[in-house]
Parts: sequence; C-alpha cells; structure tokens
Amino acid sequence: MDLTSVLISAAIEVHRDKGPGLVESIYQWCLEKELDLRSLSFLSQKTVTVHYKGFTREEPLRFDILVEGSVLVEAKSVAKVLPIHKAQLLSYMKLLNVPSVYCSILTRSDL
Repeated sequence: MDLTSVLISAAIEVHRDKGPGLVESIYQWCLEKELDLRSLSFLSQKTVTVHYKGFTREEPLRFDILVEGSVLVEAKSVAKVLPIHKAQLLSYMKLLNVPSVYCSILTRSDL
C-alpha cells in the first residue's frame, strides 16, 4: 500500500473512532498516535524556515504533520474546504519543498 493510501486509511480510522465535531488539535493528536501505531515517521507543529536571497528566518507558521518527509497533512475540522485552506497548504508545501500530495481530515464542525 502506498503512503497516501496508508494516510487516508489512518485518517478514516481516527474519524470512525472520534466522529465529527471535535477541535482540530484532537484529530491531529489522534492521527499522530495512529501514525505511531503504523510505524510512520513524522514531524508536527514545527516552525517553517524561510529562505530569501541568502537570508533565513524562522517563521511561526506551524504545519500540522509532515509524514515521511514527503506528505503534508493538515487537520481541518470544517464543513467545507475553502480557498484559504488550499492556499495555506500550497504555501506550506512550497516553503517545506514537499511534493504536491497532501491529506486532510474533514469533518462537519457545525453539528
């Protein structure tokens, strides 16, 4: 099974167990535990280093989870993905130099 399929399976498992309507930090924590159970390496809530013309800056933009150094996972507890969510993911992917593959957890927060 490829990494994307494993991540989707892990996200589905978290959602089955916890259901809809919780805050994003709970879903993220549960997903991190699920990734541990599946022996996947990941980083979470790290600052992003911005490089510009020889200068660097640690920026407090905190991505949710970077799995195996290649898949960015952003936990969202929303009824609908908005353009700002997509823009955030694209910005993180560009700053982190990760492939354009990502997984997000979507739930209805209006229940």
